[in-house]
Amino acid sequence: AGSEVSALLGRMPSAVGYQPTLSTEMGSLQERITSTKEGSITSIQAVYVPADDLTDPAPATTFAHLDATTVLSRGLAAKGIYPAVDPLDSTSTMLQPRIVGDDHYDTAQEVKQTLQRYKELQDIIAILG
Repeated sequence: AGSEVSALLGRMPSAVGYQPTLSTEMGSLQERITSTKEGSITSIQAVYVPADDLTDPAPATTFAHLDATTVLSRGLAAKGIYPAVDPLDSTSTMLQPRIVGDDHYDTAQEVKQTLQRYKELQDIIAILG
């Protein structure tokens, strides 16, 4: 809808046809639901990711404002792995040694490195046959 409104207002669309004010508008929206001294709001936001492209401007702009993202993977679901959470694409600002402790943090990083290496090897095997 944002691109249609922008077109009606005579604004040129930005990357992939999104309104040029997408980042500003998303920032304003997220700022309204941020935690303050008076209280906080926990929001769970479902984000449509066109063609499963996490670098698309809409989800990328949204993710920049979130404390944590849980990315569901069609590939994992197709393999029957549930919940189909992709640990390599999922993030959390809470995964820091001062919050979760050094052991937990180090273990999480090692697991992510192992999964990343496994993914790279799968790609090589697919290419080589």
